[in-house]
Order: sequence, then C-alpha cells, then structure tokens
Amino acid sequence: MPLPLGWSYGTAQAVTLALGGLLTVLLAILGYRAWRDSRVTPEERERRRRDALAAHGKMGDAVLVEIREDLLFYTYAVRGVEYTASQDVSSLTERVPRDYSSIASVAVKFDPRNPANSIVLAEGWSGLRVGHAAGAAGDSHNQLRRS
Repeated sequence: MPLPLGWSYGTAQAVTLALGGLLTVLLAILGYRAWRDSRVTPEERERRRRDALAAHGKMGDAVLVEIREDLLFYTYAVRGVEYTASQDVSSLTERVPRDYSSIASVAVKFDPRNPANSIVLAEGWSGLRVGHAAGAAGDSHNQLRRS
C-alpha cells in the first residue's frame, strides 16, 4: 500500500500507534462507564432480594419476637430447624402498621434452597396480618417485647 505524499514509513507507524493508543483509551473509558453504571447499590440489591422472595419464596408461619425501631425480629421453623432472623423495614414504612399490637399473626417467605434467607415484608407482599378487633391480637401481643 503506498504511503500518502510526504510520509515516511516511520511517520505512518507513529500515526498508527497514536490512533491505536487513542482507541485503547476510549475503549477503557467506555468500559469503565458501563461497569460503573451496572453496579447495583446495596439498597437495590436488598429490594431485588425481597421481590424474588415475595414472588418465588415458600410461605410459612412465624412468630414476631421483638421490635426495635425499624427492625423486626422473628422466628420460624423449616423441616424441624428453627431460624431466628431480623428484617430492616425502614424503606417499607408505608407498609408497616402504626400500632404493632394490632398484628394478629405473621407469615414468612423463605428460599427453600436456603431457608435462612427470609422476609416478613416486601413492597408487593406483607406477612404482617393485622387483626380487625383489638382483642384479635391477644396471643401475638403477649409474645411481643417492645424495646
């Protein structure tokens, strides 16, 4: 291939190397931006976990043990093994009843392959069953300890 007028072989090689370097830098910048934009925040990861459990988790009964600020502590049993877990519900405040004494029963959704992975509340599902009368939550209310 003939070189453009006034170019020597060394000049063409230098231009090719410069363009190759520029292309490498541009691809690195585009790759970094794609990687940065694809990273998932911890809040989004937790929301996705709740959504997956709400959609595909197995349901069971749970006992609400304690409530501390925005943390719900609960226990449940799967195939004879008792699990104790907690869930931060600070991002789900609109789904949490204002009066915890009205909670009559609690359901849990868990991953059958990993029963320790569980929830009692999600954006599209709630395991907190609110009693209609004040006396309906009598047994559950006695099991709660509020700190």
